[in-house]
Amino acid sequence: MSGWKLASAVSNAGGLGLIGGGSMRPDVFREHVRKCKKATGKPFGVNIPLLYPYSEEQIKIAVDEGVKIVFTSAGSPKKYTAFLKENGITVVQVVSNLKFALKSQDAGVDAVVAEGFEAGGHNGIEELTTMALIPLVASNIEIPLLAAGGIGSGRAMLAAMALGADGVQIGSRFVASAESSAHPAFKQKIVEAGEGDTALMLKKHVPVRLLDNAFARRVAEMESKGASREELAEFLGKGRAMKGMFEGDLEEGELEIGQVSAAIDSIKSVGEIVEEIISEFNSAVNELKNLKF
Repeated sequence: MSGWKLASAVSNAGGLGLIGGGSMRPDVFREHVRKCKKATGKPFGVNIPLLYPYSEEQIKIAVDEGVKIVFTSAGSPKKYTAFLKENGITVVQVVSNLKFALKSQDAGVDAVVAEGFEAGGHNGIEELTTMALIPLVASNIEIPLLAAGGIGSGRAMLAAMALGADGVQIGSRFVASAESSAHPAFKQKIVEAGEGDTALMLKKHVPVRLLDNAFARRVAEMESKGASREELAEFLGKGRAMKGMFEGDLEEGELEIGQVSAAIDSIKSVGEIVEEIISEFNSAVNELKNLKF
């Protein structure tokens, strides 16, 4: 859901906006990078999931277009890290456990994002929560650590830093923003979501957290009956995510969002969201200063 509009808005608001390359063909990806460069003079980056067929072309486009920060995920950090760093690019790898955090560090990445299983979209199979994962990774790596998964507020950001993170990555909260490229119907579905309305599914295929709908219920039924990876892949077909999140088919499409969706109750501009998060973070810091033990 993070195209050039959302990425540039986040950067202009003081964060580091990321263009999500996972759902983009190479020509579309290049167009978004170019539009983002025009829309902001601030740093921005791209996120390239390595499991998708266009990842190699997207890596080359990032280099050609002068992108300075590349987040890689869903694949080996050894594949492109050296090439990217040779071209002056800062590399950040998204991981879901300590094992891959250490492998990423050994591969030479500049930082890692440790993502708990509360997060929306593709996820790890270990089901490590952010609260368990962040201190585990923080105490075993020497490079900067960003926390992700279940973070959508200033208090959650402060909690992640208290656990050892140097910063946070926020996804789901920005899906429900004015600048997000998600379909309006999907944004409203997020606002209406409650506790327990998402689940981690497709562990035999590619683990992903989905919002409850007819498609997700059929996936759950197939998994309960022992469907194979091949059967699940055939049922998924192609374009499920596009159908749900971008075209607004709320029953037959794939709706990827995190558990924090239960706490999202409105669609706001990126500027308002960032301001709200920072204000809450500062208020929480002041509250903690007054704690007595």
